[in-house]
Amino acid sequence: MAVARKGSQIITHLAIGFAIAYAVTGSVMLGGLAVLIEPVLNVLLVPFHEQAWHHRVRGATGQRRIMMRAFEKMSLTALHMGVAFLVIYFATGSMAFGGLAAILEPVCNVLLMPLHDRLWDNLQSSRAVRMA
Repeated sequence: MAVARKGSQIITHLAIGFAIAYAVTGSVMLGGLAVLIEPVLNVLLVPFHEQAWHHRVRGATGQRRIMMRAFEKMSLTALHMGVAFLVIYFATGSMAFGGLAAILEPVCNVLLMPLHDRLWDNLQSSRAVRMA
């Protein structure tokens, strides 16, 4: 069930990215290309981001550690937004469309992924009740 849930999360994330890229570009091909390029870039860049923050957070304690973790999450969000901006900017040549995608993609993920997770939690709960 965990593999199906993770696969569903990936498909949902890609569908959100495609819908935004398609809405911005009006092209299925550019939307599909953006959906392939954006995650690959994030997968390549995130380990460097994590490594850079690991050294900063590791030495911090108490309140400073909490603040560093918060800054790390904000920085990761900015990285994702920057990648979304660049992908759509290079696809369309429009800073406005790049900016729109950079804002919409994280917002849609923040709003829709918890609904996705709640649906899976309900599915798992009902399955557990039936098996009991």
